[in-house]
Amino acid sequence: MATTTAPPSVINAKLNGQDIQTKPGTLLINLTKELGIEVPAFCYYEGFSLQAACRMCLVQVNNSPKLLPGCTTIVTEGMVIETESPLVVEARKSMLEFLLVNHPLDCPVCDKGGECELQDMVFKYGAGESRFVDIKHHEPERPFSPVVYYDPARCILCYRCVRVCDEGYGVNALGVVNRGVLSEIAPNLGDQLNCDECGACIDICPVGALTSHTYRYKTRPWEMKHVGTTCAHCSNGCKTTLGVRNDEIMRANNRDASGLNEEFLCIKGRFGFDFNHHAERLQSPLMRVDGELQPVSWSKALAAVASKFNAVKSAGGKFGVVGSNHTSNEENYYLQKFARQGLGTNHLDHARTGDVVTLVDALSGKNGKLAVMADLYQTKAALVIGSDLAQQHPLLAYELRRNFRHHQARVYAMTPGPVREDSYAVAKARVPFGEELAALESWREALAKEPELLILFGDSIKGDAVRRLVDFGESLGIPVKYVALVDYANSRGAIDMGLVPELLPGYAASGQPGMTLPEMLADPKLDVLWVVGADPLAGAKLAGKPFVVVQDLFLTATAAAADVVFPAASAYEKKGTVTNVTGELQRLNAAVKTMGTKPDLEILGLLGKEMGLDLGIWIADAVLEEIRRNVRGYNVTMPILASGGAALTSPVNGRVNVASRPELIRSAGDTLFTSGTLTKYSQVLNSVPERPGQLYKPV
Repeated sequence: MATTTAPPSVINAKLNGQDIQTKPGTLLINLTKELGIEVPAFCYYEGFSLQAACRMCLVQVNNSPKLLPGCTTIVTEGMVIETESPLVVEARKSMLEFLLVNHPLDCPVCDKGGECELQDMVFKYGAGESRFVDIKHHEPERPFSPVVYYDPARCILCYRCVRVCDEGYGVNALGVVNRGVLSEIAPNLGDQLNCDECGACIDICPVGALTSHTYRYKTRPWEMKHVGTTCAHCSNGCKTTLGVRNDEIMRANNRDASGLNEEFLCIKGRFGFDFNHHAERLQSPLMRVDGELQPVSWSKALAAVASKFNAVKSAGGKFGVVGSNHTSNEENYYLQKFARQGLGTNHLDHARTGDVVTLVDALSGKNGKLAVMADLYQTKAALVIGSDLAQQHPLLAYELRRNFRHHQARVYAMTPGPVREDSYAVAKARVPFGEELAALESWREALAKEPELLILFGDSIKGDAVRRLVDFGESLGIPVKYVALVDYANSRGAIDMGLVPELLPGYAASGQPGMTLPEMLADPKLDVLWVVGADPLAGAKLAGKPFVVVQDLFLTATAAAADVVFPAASAYEKKGTVTNVTGELQRLNAAVKTMGTKPDLEILGLLGKEMGLDLGIWIADAVLEEIRRNVRGYNVTMPILASGGAALTSPVNGRVNVASRPELIRSAGDTLFTSGTLTKYSQVLNSVPERPGQLYKPV
């Protein structure tokens, strides 16, 4: 009877004279990384297909007649490897000499100077002289799009850009044309890109072949201060590292892979910061004088608002307070505290974009049911309902695609139109909004056979439909987790902080009546409307004539109708925290300062002081400590936040005893190129030909 030999659990080898052990199937280049040994490579990039094009990672292996590429060689039992032998060093020197045959020596003006991998390798291995004296082949630099420029002379044909666009994003916007010395990267429209305009090709390029139009020829990396913060746009909570010089944001990336998004950024995270220094930023308080908004001092504006608020409060008048999906947790917490304790009103709301409240209630008594970002990459099966993830939640879409590439995740997509998940989904269905639950029954048998499932649902599933979806998931007899999709940078935090009339912070029922946002606008007897970081009058009108106070970055439709306007600092100009769509808490860090503005939290504190209220310290760190003490699920580990990580919050695992208000929940339907009010003030987002984009129409 034949016997089978079990595969070894450990591989024994020798690396640079040292005995080592590793797992079967380990690539040689990954082994050297784990051991802190540098093996240079241009074409290899972790997580993408192997190319073996640059030949810089050549190493010497026993019993091999030639040098082997470390990026495609698997470590085997008894292998003896040399990564810095004279033969290896000479080979790397020769490869660099070949790469420099046509590469222009323009390091002093190249935007990659100081960050160029080719430059680093030439310093380490390069020859002092070249044997090639022929005239270099040169092609002029040209724009691929308003944000991406290509210099073919600098390109070393590593194909990183092609792979990140194809495999990472599923866009297939870049390819290679011609052959030999004439080979170059080309966009999918011949001379122009039609893509997500995310700029990942720029950051992944090891040389200065692909450069950013917004950053080129402006500064050098060592001249900038680098500030890690959280993106101001969608709810995915990507970390973005802002490069700042002379109090201006010059660029954004996350090359150190330190956030929950690692290196991923969409166009809004990488280029959409320019709203911050838009010429129309408000830099002085405005007060209506003789029917016109006129600049006034901070002291005069604060005194006028405080006087009006005190008068209305004393007369038993009616306040309406509208918060934001973009302001920090500290600001949202302090605002609801100001409204309830300082003004004595429960008329408090914001634009709701997803039904997190009903999901939390429906999962009462069930542990570990709310998914976190890491689950997108690790789950064995996922179901997407009523959302164009690639357009509305780009990081979630990226993680799901990465999961499919690396782990063969089984994805099901039920949407009203085509989405990118269709290209690798095991099942897809076109179902109108609101009809998904009935259609799901046809997939019951297939879903029940999965080992586990992660369900992501948009605003078409709300109210009682959320409860029925949870009942469906629980009836499958497998582990199921859920994500209620919301729109903006702190949509989840606004709910968690009780920025609605029916809930206090931490999902405790307020027990008090209160008007919702539409009811405030429709109330002819409203005395004061206080709007912090929102624009409810864009496309809407007030039924009455209340005293309107607005805190915002720009003169929005609501600000233009206000009696007093306070110029607020942006998310990139203040400290605080935000909570992403999967409930992970992250820090905001101030990178720049716009003259004349103040963070919303400081405005709230100064206004409270002017009114004679005692609402506590209005410093972000102090308010966060109060949140950690008082808001259930927010007593997170501080070292995680301090180190730039994401700390998981945990909503109360119990009934949320409030009436569901599904009629108030509506996603704005933003695409990759739109982001609410901020879109209007981003030159980059308005310059790309793909804007405004369209949902359910994959690139």
